[in-house]
Amino acid sequence: MRASLLALAVAATLTTGAAIHAQNAPGLPGRQDTRLVTGGSYAVDPNHTQVLFAFNHMGFTRNIGIIAAPSSGTLTLDPKAPEKAKVDITFPVANIRSGVSAFDQHLMTPEFFDAAKFPTATFTSTSVKVDADDPEAEITGNLTIRGVTKEVTLDADFTGAGVNPMSKKETVGFSAEAVIKRSDFGLGAYAPTIGDTIELKIVAAFEK
Repeated sequence: MRASLLALAVAATLTTGAAIHAQNAPGLPGRQDTRLVTGGSYAVDPNHTQVLFAFNHMGFTRNIGIIAAPSSGTLTLDPKAPEKAKVDITFPVANIRSGVSAFDQHLMTPEFFDAAKFPTATFTSTSVKVDADDPEAEITGNLTIRGVTKEVTLDADFTGAGVNPMSKKETVGFSAEAVIKRSDFGLGAYAPTIGDTIELKIVAAFEK
């Protein structure tokens, strides 16, 4: 039951963009106002940064999982030149959770992530293209999984900025989406019976 509830909650996040893309309610510490973003170097908030992934399982279901708690990450921003922003982030692959412990353990084996040999997945941006009319951007960068690096473009949205009343730190938040093929990274076992196309939904917070 617990796994089912987790899957339903994640599915709602993946299929309903309104909660993420709508403007934040009045009175919240974070607001979708780019004027609240200050320049400088931010560190990832590991407690509020997650990657959700979805894939087709034999044509029967659209299965979902999550990887959370990045081990490191930085964001460098200049509000006057957002196209010069830089972001890098690293996740331990051991943090992947599907809600099925046996499957999680299988993912760590050499047939998939080979976590003992390749313990992390990383993304490092190489360019940012900002939408002049909306708080959106295309972030292109290098994604490295299982020792293989491929160029990936994230469709990113600015969620909000402000001072977190709990940490007292300036915080900025974003969401992003991307689609990758797992076989590109040496993770093609059982494709196409288990879908090769992986949909990613990212939520990330950075603070300073």
